Amino acid sequence: MGSLLRPRALLDARNNPRVSREELTSLEDRHILDVLKRQKAAGLKIFTDGEFRRAGFMSDFYDSVDGLDRGGEIARAWKGGSSTIGGTSGAGAARSGLAGVATGKIVQKKRLTDHEVGFLKRHAPGDIKVTLPTANQFPAICYKKGQSEAAYPNHSAFLWDIVPIIKAEIEALVADGVKYIQIDAPRYSYYIDPRWRQHVQEEMGVDPEQALDEAIRADNACLEGVAAAQRQGVTLAMHLCRGNNRGQWYASGGYDPIAEKLFNQLNVDVFLLEYESERAGTFEPLRFVPKNKAVVLGLVSSKVPDLEPQDELTRRIAEASRYVPLDNLALSPQCGFASAMEGNLLTEDDQWRKLDLVVDTARKVWKDA
Repeated sequence: MGSLLRPRALLDARNNPRVSREELTSLEDRHILDVLKRQKAAGLKIFTDGEFRRAGFMSDFYDSVDGLDRGGEIARAWKGGSSTIGGTSGAGAARSGLAGVATGKIVQKKRLTDHEVGFLKRHAPGDIKVTLPTANQFPAICYKKGQSEAAYPNHSAFLWDIVPIIKAEIEALVADGVKYIQIDAPRYSYYIDPRWRQHVQEEMGVDPEQALDEAIRADNACLEGVAAAQRQGVTLAMHLCRGNNRGQWYASGGYDPIAEKLFNQLNVDVFLLEYESERAGTFEPLRFVPKNKAVVLGLVSSKVPDLEPQDELTRRIAEASRYVPLDNLALSPQCGFASAMEGNLLTEDDQWRKLDLVVDTARKVWKDA
C-alpha cells in the first residue's frame, strides 16, 4: 500500500535530537535498501521505500510549505482509542511537523518528494511507486475556525490553494519516470459515515453532496495534467481509507453513498479499496466501477497480526468478481502498515507474513507464478 513498519533503530534515531540530519539520512538509506530487497524476495513487482523518510503519510506536504502553525491541531475521535488526526509524539515526530493549523497563506518552499525519488530510482529493482496525500486532506484537518479565517474565508478557499501544489508534484513525478502514483484519500470516508456527513454539514457548514462534488473536482484538477502520461504507462491510483493510526479507525460504512459518482467521475486508473472488515460494507457498490478501471481489494488487515485464511481471501475475491471482472481485480492490505511512523500494532515478521500471503494468494488466483 505504501508504508511499512519502521525498524526500531530508525524510530529511535528519529526520536533522538542528537542524531544529525546527515546521520538520519544515512540510516534511512540503509534500511530502505534492506526493505527493497525484502520486497523483491517476497515477489512484489512495484517497489516503495516504505515511506521511511516520512514521519507520516502526509508529512512531506507539511515539510514543504509555510503557512501552518505547527503547534496547533484539530481533535478527532478515533475508534479503539482517543487520538488526534495530525498529532505527534516524541521529539523525532515533532521534527517533521505532523500537526498544523492554517494561520497564513500556504506557500510552497520546496518539492514534496524529490528527496525520496532519486534514491529509489537508483536502487529499486523495478518500477517504483510514490504516494501523495489528496489535496482534500488538509482543509479537513488544518482549517480551524477562529484561527484560519485570517488567511482563508472558508475550507474551499484553502483547498484550492493546495491543489496546484499536489498537481505540480504529480507532474514532477511523471517527469521523473515514476510509473505508479497513488493518492491517499481518507477524506472520502466523510461521505460514507452518517456521523461524518453530519460533521461536514454542521461543523464545516457545507452540504455533504456539494462537498463531495468539490472533492472530486479538486482531485481531478490535480490529475488533469497527466492525461498524456497515462498513455506512456503511468498508473494513477486512488486509495480510499477509513483511518489508520496504531490500529485505530475513525469512519465506517459501505461505499454505497459515493460509489456511482466517485467511480465514474474520478480520473484514475485504479481504486484501492478497504474491505478487510464489516465496516466496509458489501461488494455491491463495485457494480458502478467502469470497465476500463481496476480495483485493488484490501482484504488483508494491516491493523492486526492475525493472518487471514487463504481460502477466505479466495472466496471473497470470487465474490467481488461478480461485479468487476477478475482481470480487473487485484489484492493488497487494506492500508499501509505505518501511516504514522510509529506504525500499527504488529511486528515486522507479521507484516512480511501478510505480504507473503498477498503474493501467494494472487499467484493462485491469477496464475501469475
